[in-house]
Amino acid sequence: MSGMALHTGNRVTLTLRPAPADAGYLFKRVDLPDEPTVAAHIDQVKHTERATTIGEGAVKVQTVEHVLSCLRGCGIDNALIELDANEPPIGDGSGRAFIELIQKAGKLEQEAKVHYYELREPIIVKGKDGAYIGAWPHDGFQVSCTNANHTGKFTQYLSWKEETGDFPKDLGQARTFCFYEEVQPLLEKGLIQGGSLENAIVIRGDTLLCREPLRYEDEFVRHKIFDIIGDLALFPLKLKAHITSAKPSHTLNVELAKAINKQYRNYLTQLMPIENIPVGEGAMDIKGVMKILPHRYPFLMVDRILRFEGDTKAVGQKNVSINEPYFVGHFPGHPVMPGVLQVEAMAQVASVLLLRQSENAGRLGYFMSIDKVKFRKPVMPGDSLIIEMELTKSRRKIGCARGHCLVNGEIVCEGELMFALIDA
Repeated sequence: MSGMALHTGNRVTLTLRPAPADAGYLFKRVDLPDEPTVAAHIDQVKHTERATTIGEGAVKVQTVEHVLSCLRGCGIDNALIELDANEPPIGDGSGRAFIELIQKAGKLEQEAKVHYYELREPIIVKGKDGAYIGAWPHDGFQVSCTNANHTGKFTQYLSWKEETGDFPKDLGQARTFCFYEEVQPLLEKGLIQGGSLENAIVIRGDTLLCREPLRYEDEFVRHKIFDIIGDLALFPLKLKAHITSAKPSHTLNVELAKAINKQYRNYLTQLMPIENIPVGEGAMDIKGVMKILPHRYPFLMVDRILRFEGDTKAVGQKNVSINEPYFVGHFPGHPVMPGVLQVEAMAQVASVLLLRQSENAGRLGYFMSIDKVKFRKPVMPGDSLIIEMELTKSRRKIGCARGHCLVNGEIVCEGELMFALIDA
C-alpha cells in the first residue's frame, strides 16, 4: 500500500512479506543503502511522543504501532515490513488498510510452535493525572480500558477479550483522534505533518470534526485498545495477561512492555541452574529430618538440610511441586505458594537447629511470635526454595531465629521467629 505518513508527511510505500518462523516483526528500510533491518522489539524503542518510534543506530522507523497491532490482531507471528521511507502510511487513521492487505494475502501455518508468556505477577505503571496501565496474570489475553481526558467529555470504557472478540471488526476500524487545541502545538513540534480529517478525528469542544460519522459509538476507547495491542507487540512473545488501563498513552504502553520484558528475562534465569546446590558436611536427608521434626505430609516443608554451620546456622531446601495440595485452591490457574507456608518452612529449619541439640530431643516447638516478615516475590511450582536460618537466642524453653527464603539467589521472603519448646 502507498500513502502519506501521519507525522512526517512523507509519501511512502509499505510492503508486507512473509518471514521465517520465530523471526517476529522486522522493519526493512529499502530506501537506505544496504537496506538495514530493525527488529520490532521493546529494546529498540527510541521515542514515544504521540507515536512509537523504534531504531537501531541512525536507522529509525516511526509510528509502528498501527501495523504491529494489525499483524498481532490478525494472528500473524512473523512478517517482514518493507518501507521506502521512515514511517508507514497512515491510511484512514485506523488499521483498515493493513487488515485488508493481510486478509488478501492470507496466512501460512509454520512448523514452529507459537511462544506464549503467562504473566507471573502483577505489574503497574503509573502516569500523571491518574493515568495508569497494568497487567495481571490471566489464562488468556484481555484489555480493559477507560478513555478519559482533561475536558471530562467522551469518557468511554470497553473490555475486549481476544478469545471471544473479532479484532478486524471490533478494533481494526477505529481511527486515531486528537483535540483541536493540540493541533497547532503538534505542528510546531514537527508532528502530524500528514494529518487531516481524512485520517483522524478532531475533537473541538462538543463537536467531532471528521469526514465520516463515528464507526463505533465508543470509537475512541477502541482505538486506545488498538494502540495498546500494537505497542505490546514489541514484547516478542504472545501474552497471557489481563491489561487494565485508564488514560493510556504510548509512553505508558511501552513502559509496561519493558516491565513485562524484564519480568520475562528474570523468569528465564530461573529456568537455568545458576550454581550447584551446596551440600556441606553434616547435611541431612529427608529421613534425618523426619527423625527430628514431628511434621508429616502435607505439612512437612523441608526436603533436606543442605548444611549446618556450627550449632546456630542451617540451610534447608524445599522443592516446590505442582503436586502440593494447597495449589488446588491457591490459586486455580495461577498457582502460588502461600506466604504463611514459606514462614512455616523457615520455622521448620529453625526447629531442626533447636531440636537437634541433645537437651531438646523429643520436644515440640510452638510459635510465640512472628516479626518483621516481608514477602518480596511469588514462589511458583518448579521453584527450589532455599531456606537460610540462624538462631539468635536459645535459652531454656525459648528460641529465637531470623532468616530468609531464596529462589535462584533472590530473597523471596524473610522474617524473625520466636518459639516455645515444650515436652511432647
